[in-house]
Amino acid sequence: MKESPSLILALDTSNYTTSIAIVEKSEKILFDLRETLKVKPGERGLRQSQALFQHIQNLPVLLEKSFEAINADRIAAVAVSDKPRPLTGSYMPVFTGGLSCGRMLSATLKIPVFRFSHQEGHLAASAYGTGLDPKEPFLAFHLSGGTTELLHVDSGKITKLGGTKDLSFGQVIDRAGVRAGLNFPAGKEMDKLAFGAAPFDNTIFKPVHFSGLDINLSGLETQAERWMNEESPDLATLSLLLFRAIAETIIRWLSKAMEATGCNKILFTGGVASGEYIKREIHKCFSSDICTVIFGQPFLSSDNAVGIGLLGVNQLWP
Repeated sequence: MKESPSLILALDTSNYTTSIAIVEKSEKILFDLRETLKVKPGERGLRQSQALFQHIQNLPVLLEKSFEAINADRIAAVAVSDKPRPLTGSYMPVFTGGLSCGRMLSATLKIPVFRFSHQEGHLAASAYGTGLDPKEPFLAFHLSGGTTELLHVDSGKITKLGGTKDLSFGQVIDRAGVRAGLNFPAGKEMDKLAFGAAPFDNTIFKPVHFSGLDINLSGLETQAERWMNEESPDLATLSLLLFRAIAETIIRWLSKAMEATGCNKILFTGGVASGEYIKREIHKCFSSDICTVIFGQPFLSSDNAVGIGLLGVNQLWP
């Protein structure tokens, strides 16, 4: 007797990663394939057209690897990220690569295609395996290369409470790192350097400005550039003080958010949130009797298609 299809094939084409995942009906992750987009040394990112071109090159290679191990008749549906956020009008060209591929697979295999936002995928991936009840309200910080937002999530509905008015934390980190000689993206290397840096007690960065639950980060970047130009700090010290300033900002932000909402369950997602230094500082500040701080597994906090696959599972088999 032929086995019923029980797998979701998921696609995510974000600003800097092409991702394909295959997730079982049981929510077991079978495959998690990713290809980081290439950025030339010294450059601080990619234009959307450059990123989309690389996605188009990467998707067939990752799909070939997937179908070498999984027969197509086991795929019950395709799930794909089609926009940055779950909002009307939310759009980035990079997501058209994954969406077009997903629609072609749907038509060829004669299976449904489910569309979700990249942000919804981030939340689902970071919540995976943590015991977080998605039906209960919680706060979420989406902290990645291009996004710095405070969210309220209730039964799947995402409401933005605050965010950056200019740069993201990831942009501040990457720009400082590239300026100091690291390759883009610089976050992982700077996170390691921050841990190994010698203690440095002086305060270099002024506190980030808050307007309600919104923040401005261009001043932090300006201060970093000025310090680098005037003092030429070693990279470890730069990493330590910049990451310390970011952690202190998040701690203040979290305190304000809990006071404003009364919600004390918080999920962190995004590449910046996967850093060990920032995670340690936040855990040091908030004990379990004050709030429940949840960090997803590091490999599921950065860009991936696993969360999109999990959402597809819940869509097809609620």
